[in-house]
Amino acid sequence: MPGTALPVFPDDVPIHSLPTIDFELVKADDPAEIDRLWEAAVTLGFWYLKNHGAEQEAKAMFELGAETFALPLEEKLKYEQGDSGRSFGYKKIGGNAVDASGLPDLAEFLNVAKDDALAFPEVVHRTYPPAVTAAMPSVVRPFVCKSLEVNITLLRIFTRRLGLPEGTLEELHARDLPSGSEARVTRTPPMPGKDTAGRPVIGAHTDFGSLAFLHNILGGLQVLLPGQTEWGYVKPIPGHAICNVGDALAVFSGGILKSSVHRVVPPPGAQGEHDRWSLVFHTRPNGAQVLRALVEDSPVIAESVRQYPKGKFETGSTVAEWYARRTKYQRLGNREGPQSWAASRGTEHDPAAR
Repeated sequence: MPGTALPVFPDDVPIHSLPTIDFELVKADDPAEIDRLWEAAVTLGFWYLKNHGAEQEAKAMFELGAETFALPLEEKLKYEQGDSGRSFGYKKIGGNAVDASGLPDLAEFLNVAKDDALAFPEVVHRTYPPAVTAAMPSVVRPFVCKSLEVNITLLRIFTRRLGLPEGTLEELHARDLPSGSEARVTRTPPMPGKDTAGRPVIGAHTDFGSLAFLHNILGGLQVLLPGQTEWGYVKPIPGHAICNVGDALAVFSGGILKSSVHRVVPPPGAQGEHDRWSLVFHTRPNGAQVLRALVEDSPVIAESVRQYPKGKFETGSTVAEWYARRTKYQRLGNREGPQSWAASRGTEHDPAAR
């Protein structure tokens, strides 16, 4: 359970050394720190974030997740997300595929919509387990609001660096418009031993949305950075969140911002003997927004798009359609063969990554 004494991350596994960005300096418009953030976003798509101020909100969310996942399975299944392509709600272990063969995932999670958290007690998308409903104003909403503060701050910086008119990316991620933005608590049961060490818990993917603000208790997150062929762990660091760019920002920016492939495997070493917990807030654009490069709004983006094959950043769908497609075809209930896995893919630079 979150908060218990846990083994340290081992020092004999491959890791990716990500840059650490100081959120307090970013908020203060420190030029050198903003340069470092930009470099991370356009080369790796991943970075650590310290001094983000969300530790207490994240702790409360982990405690709520533990209370919720302790419910009997039949009770949790009353709030199942289903196979329609809607993400919000509960997903049981084995509900999704992790690769083209249809191998089932090994994690349970609960997604709470940003829209439901902010509109509470009004229901925008769906209802949730009673413990979550009771904690919506005191636990869920504060975490959502803190996460939005962090991610919107980063989006404002990216707006300037991309040569977009002031407020562009913030307006595309409007707080009061429907979107797929959500808080997700995930639990993976213990998987000790070398036999399961490389077995994907959550398959290789790029994120659906724009920015992820992630809090990990144990190791297990692995990243395949652009231009690399070997997976490396991202070591959890106390007090540090892990942030990454998703598909939507990669498309909006015409490929300038990088959405890197990542996956989750069992925690390494002795950490694999414990439940693995993670908490993430996914910031996603307004659902009605057409997902395409913002070439008319920025000569910087227009120039980048010219370096790629024609049509690469014209998805032909709205954000909501893109998101629903990717969610729907990961579900094993919708599996018809390897083509279902292919239909769930995004902007992965290595679609064969497993």
